[in-house]
Amino acid sequence: MTKHTSQVAILISGRGSNMQSILADSAQADCPYQVCLVLSNRADAQGLNTAQAAGIPTAVIQHQDYPDRISFDQQMQHCIQTHHADVVALAGFMRILSAEFVQAFSGRLINIHPSLLPEFKGLHTHQRALESGVKEHGASVHFVTPELDAGPIIAQARVPVLADDDVDSLAARVLEQEHLIYPQALRALAQGEIKF
Repeated sequence: MTKHTSQVAILISGRGSNMQSILADSAQADCPYQVCLVLSNRADAQGLNTAQAAGIPTAVIQHQDYPDRISFDQQMQHCIQTHHADVVALAGFMRILSAEFVQAFSGRLINIHPSLLPEFKGLHTHQRALESGVKEHGASVHFVTPELDAGPIIAQARVPVLADDDVDSLAARVLEQEHLIYPQALRALAQGEIKF
């Protein structure tokens, strides 16, 4: 009996640097998951070109083409299910998802957030970390629940906040860690090592 390879759909809104690290990992011979779809809410997202160059199916569903969040999310859900995705990974997807969408993929929907959750939920995390004077900052991979950035944490990476850090230098160091822990979290999920 052949072992099922977990199918991952990635949602992006921009260049998709985390998507690139996932694609690179999925190309490894020992990888327990493969990417079955890259979906963007923006036709001009650079990450779509990267995915197409790697031979990954892509789709664009623009939120402004829909009268409300629910109908947009339903269209995304249909597209993801058509590609038989087991897991949905948000990688810089800049839309709040409806509770209905989150429920449809409950326990199979994950996100990466640039802070050590539960600290600094929401936007501008690096700026807020610097302003608050914390000594450590980092990134978290977590399950998505209807409450923003509040789902159970799967993995975290920490970086020290340096005396001369600005938003860009701190963000760059955190992003390096994001690129390491996101593929690791997907592997753990695909191998059944973690469950919601």
